Amino acid sequence: MSTATAPRPTAPAAEGAAPAKRPRKKREKHAEHFEGGSVFAPTVMTRIGLVFVAILSIFPLYWMIIIATRSTTDASGFPPPLLPGGNLGEHVQAALTNPDANLLLGLRNSFIITGTVTLSVVLLSTLGGFAFAKLRFRGSKFLMGTVLFSMMVPLQQLGIVPTYMIMVELEWMDTLQAAILPFLINGFGIFLMRQYCEQSVPDEIIEAARIDGASTFGIWWRIVLPALRPAMVVLGLLTFMLNWNEFLWPFMVLSEDNPTIQLVIRQISTSTWSTDLSMVFTGTLISIIPIAILFVVFGRQIVHGIMEGSGK
Repeated sequence: MSTATAPRPTAPAAEGAAPAKRPRKKREKHAEHFEGGSVFAPTVMTRIGLVFVAILSIFPLYWMIIIATRSTTDASGFPPPLLPGGNLGEHVQAALTNPDANLLLGLRNSFIITGTVTLSVVLLSTLGGFAFAKLRFRGSKFLMGTVLFSMMVPLQQLGIVPTYMIMVELEWMDTLQAAILPFLINGFGIFLMRQYCEQSVPDEIIEAARIDGASTFGIWWRIVLPALRPAMVVLGLLTFMLNWNEFLWPFMVLSEDNPTIQLVIRQISTSTWSTDLSMVFTGTLISIIPIAILFVVFGRQIVHGIMEGSGK
C-alpha cells in the first residue's frame, strides 16, 4: 500500500506582522488619491503644455494693455514693445471725450440691454427647466425636442431678416427694445437648467412639499431656485458675456446716435482716415472691465457650479 503524503501545514502568521504587499503597477506611481477616487498627477510635459496654453491665452489681453498705454507709432514699430507705457490716463480721457464716439452712452446702453437680457434668460430658463424636469404634461417631449432643435439651428443668422422686418413693422428701429427682444430667452439656458434640476432636486422633496400644501410656484421659489443657484450664476455670466459682445444685431437696429459699446469701438476705429490703434485698444480695455469684474466677484461660484454639475 502506498501511503499518501499529508499536506504540509502552513505556519501561522505572527501577530502584528505586516501583510504581504502586492506589487504595484507602474502607472500607480503617478496617481494621487483623493476622496472621489484616484487622479493621475501631471507630468513635467503636462505642466509645460499648460503654461504654454496659459501664455497664449493671456498674451492678447497683455498686448491690448501695452498698446492702450503707448502710441500708435510704438504699436507699429519693430521690435514691438513688450512693456506698458505711461499714456493710459491720457488715452482714457481722450476716449471718454471723443466727439465722434460717445463711449459713456455706449456703456449705458450696453448695461441696460445686457442686464435686461441676462435677467430674463436666467429667470425664464429656470421656469422652463423646472417645468421640463419635474412637471408632467402633455406634449412635454415634443416641446423639449423643439428646444433642442433651436440649439442645433443658427436661428439668429437664419432669422435676422424676418426679425428685422418685425422691428420695422413695430416701429422699434433705433430703440433699445429692438436690441433686447430677440434675446430674452434661449434654448441652451432651458436645457442647462433642465439637466441641473433633474440632478439636484429629488422628486421626493417636491412630493413632500405638495403634501404640505405648497403650490407649484411656491415649490419653484422656495425649493428649486436655491438648488439651481450655482447653475444660475454660470448661465448668467455666459449670457452677460455673449450679449455684451454682441455686434451684428445692434449694428442693424441701432444708429450711431444710440449705440452699444461695441458700436462705439467701431466708431472709434473708423472716425479718421487711419486707424488709431491706441484709441481702439483703450476703448476695448474699457469695454472688458465689467466682464473682468464679474469674473473676479463670481469666479469662485462659477467654478463651484461647473464642478458640482460635472460631479453630479
